[in-house]
Amino acid sequence: MLLFTAPRDALLAPLQSVSGIVEKRHTLPILSNVLIEKKGDALTLLATDIEIQIRNRTTAALGADDVAITVGARKLQDILRALPDTADVSLTLDDKRITLKAGKSRFQLQTLPAADYPRLAPPEGEGVHFTTTQKAFKKQLAQVQYAMAQQDIRYYLNGLLLVVAGDMLRMVATDGHRLAYAASPLVGDYARTDVILPRKTVVELARQLADSDDALEVTIVGNQIVFRFGHIELISKLIDGKFPDYERVIPQGHPKLVKASRLALLQSLQRAAILTNEKFRGVRLMLSEGSLKLVSTNAEQEEAQEELEVDYSGDALDIGFNVTYLLDVLNNLSANEIEIRFNDGNASALFGLADDPDFKYVVMPMRI
Repeated sequence: MLLFTAPRDALLAPLQSVSGIVEKRHTLPILSNVLIEKKGDALTLLATDIEIQIRNRTTAALGADDVAITVGARKLQDILRALPDTADVSLTLDDKRITLKAGKSRFQLQTLPAADYPRLAPPEGEGVHFTTTQKAFKKQLAQVQYAMAQQDIRYYLNGLLLVVAGDMLRMVATDGHRLAYAASPLVGDYARTDVILPRKTVVELARQLADSDDALEVTIVGNQIVFRFGHIELISKLIDGKFPDYERVIPQGHPKLVKASRLALLQSLQRAAILTNEKFRGVRLMLSEGSLKLVSTNAEQEEAQEELEVDYSGDALDIGFNVTYLLDVLNNLSANEIEIRFNDGNASALFGLADDPDFKYVVMPMRI
C-alpha cells in the first residue's frame, strides 16, 4: 500500500524538527519512533519522550489513503540525510514494514502500531496566553540558559524560571554559583505566573526558534506549557518546585564600576583559561585605576598574565572567579561593551549592559 510520495526535503525538514527529543535508548521501544500521520494532503510528524512532545505539520504529501504509522526516527533521518538533495521519496507499507524508495535505493524498516504511540494532550482550561516574536524569545533564552544547573539534586535548578507579570516576561537561571536574569516587554497586562521549564525544553526551543519577527504563541495551563510557531507545536510538562528568590540574589549598590570591551575581555580570559587548574578553573582579577590584570596558575606552577585597559577609577581590588562562569556570560552576549560592578573581594560581581538594563548576571567569587 502506497503511503505517500514527497520530495526528500519535504520529509527530512519536519523530521529533523521533531526528532531532537527522541532518546536513543528508551525503556519503551516505541519512544524511539516518530509518529507519521497523513490526512488528505497534510502530513504530521510527532515525537515525544513523555515529558515533551513536538509536532510538525506540512502539506507536501501525495497519496490516496489516510494512514498513521510509527517508524524509527534516527534510522529514517539518517537514510533521508544520505539521499541526494533532489531525490523524490516514496513510502509503502506492507505487513508492518515500511519500504522507502528513492531512485534505485530501497530500504525496509520495521514499524510499530500508531495506536500504541503515547501522546500529550494539549492542556485545557483557563491559563495564561501571550504572543511575542521568535527572535525576542530566542535572544532572551540565549542570555540566561547557560546558567542552568546540570543534574543537580535540587531538580528545580536544572530548569529555567519563566515569569509572566504585568507587561513583562522574565527569565532566570541559576546553578547556585551564578545567576542570569533577562526581561523583555510584552503586549498586554498579565497576572503573575511563575513556571519552571525543563532543561530539555529550553535547549529544544533555543535550537528551533528562528531569528525572525514571526509570532511565537505561548500558553500556560496547569502543569503544562505549549509553544506554537511556524508549523511546530511543542508541549512540555513543567517542573514542580519552588525556584530561589532571584531578587534577593541580585546585588544593589555595588560602588566599583568597570567598563570594558566585551571581546577584548573574552579573548584575554580565553588565553588565561589555558593555564588554569583543571579542577578549580580559577582566575584572579586585579583591578587598579585604568587597568584590569588577569592571572591564572595551575598545579605545575605555570602562570598566565593578561592586562587590559579599562574604564575604572576606584580603589584597587583583587578577586577570584571560576573562569568558566565568566566565559559563559561573555560568549552569550552580543554587546560591544560590558559593565561589571564590584563591592569587595568577598562579594559577588554583577555583570550588566549599558544599553540593556533588563539583563543582569551575578557570579560568586572563589578563593584562589
